[in-house]
Amino acid sequence: METEAYIEEDRQPQVGAARLASEHRDPAERNNLTWHEMKLHRLQRAEQKLQRPCVLWFTGLSGAGKSTVANLVEQRLFEHGRHTYLLDGDNVRHGLNKDLGFSDDHRVENIRRVSEVANLMADAGLITLVSFISPFRSERRMARELLGAEVFIEVYVDAPLALCEARDPKGIYKLARAGKIRNFTGIDSDYEIPERADIVLDSAAQDPARLADQVMNHLKRWEYI
Repeated sequence: METEAYIEEDRQPQVGAARLASEHRDPAERNNLTWHEMKLHRLQRAEQKLQRPCVLWFTGLSGAGKSTVANLVEQRLFEHGRHTYLLDGDNVRHGLNKDLGFSDDHRVENIRRVSEVANLMADAGLITLVSFISPFRSERRMARELLGAEVFIEVYVDAPLALCEARDPKGIYKLARAGKIRNFTGIDSDYEIPERADIVLDSAAQDPARLADQVMNHLKRWEYI
């Protein structure tokens, strides 16, 4: 589960997106880069795997059930012989994005990097599952534009804040309410509900297995599998 919060006693401020941007190559260096065309492309890799590549982008509050449902969907895809990979918010912050904090700018950079990784995985012909709070519509739109409408599938795991707080498996909402966590989504940082999600999962009314069924049915209906 991606907690998407800044715990003051456990984490020191990290390098932000602004500083990272300043360390990128200058324009003169970028002019020396040339895109290398490959002999194999996305569709060829996907045909070999008997599937259409896509990115299932699970978004929702912490505790909504994103990671639980994404894990179930990946297990079912694996059982059907599909080639997958799951990118989880907390896990990615242990490695690729461990230099980022939880300010708005850092969160945008977090999603930008994950979008690029997901795009590479889709290019490899994989069905990629991304489980991130990704609270801002603008960053989810950025991911959709990068990946393309045929690849990007926004999955909104809908659960009211009160239910997520009641679940609170890690006790993080209690910490946020006590002021020990700042920039916590749903408490002192906004979550912008998707306006046109491709799949909406009612986590308050149905169990994870039924929600996973809905995702699998969507993939079958649109012939991704």
